Amino acid sequence: MSKIQIWHNPRCSKSRNALALLEEKNIDAEVVKYLDVPHTKEEIKALLKMLGFQSARELMRTKEEIYKELDLKNETDEEKLIEAMVAHPRLIERPIVIKDGKAAIGRPIEKIIDLLEK
Repeated sequence: MSKIQIWHNPRCSKSRNALALLEEKNIDAEVVKYLDVPHTKEEIKALLKMLGFQSARELMRTKEEIYKELDLKNETDEEKLIEAMVAHPRLIERPIVIKDGKAAIGRPIEKIIDLLEK
């Protein structure tokens, strides 16, 4: 089986549930605590492609306070949205599971199940 990675936030119940799902399936995933590990613009761009997203906003937690503080709702420049996620990883939706060049956000968790079954 290919290496599987999960972008994980231990304080998030959805993220903990996704990690538990991987463990139940005996999947030895690489756990990336994405709030502690800085990511580059290139990594975020690659992730957006793996997710099949057309806009960086689709990867963002739009209810986060920092989203409002930075007035990202009115930002139309994709590069600036990506830069905001690099600078403030809390803006990145979670959990994210990556497998074989594809990725899924575990909201709902069935998206991860679908990814694992491919």
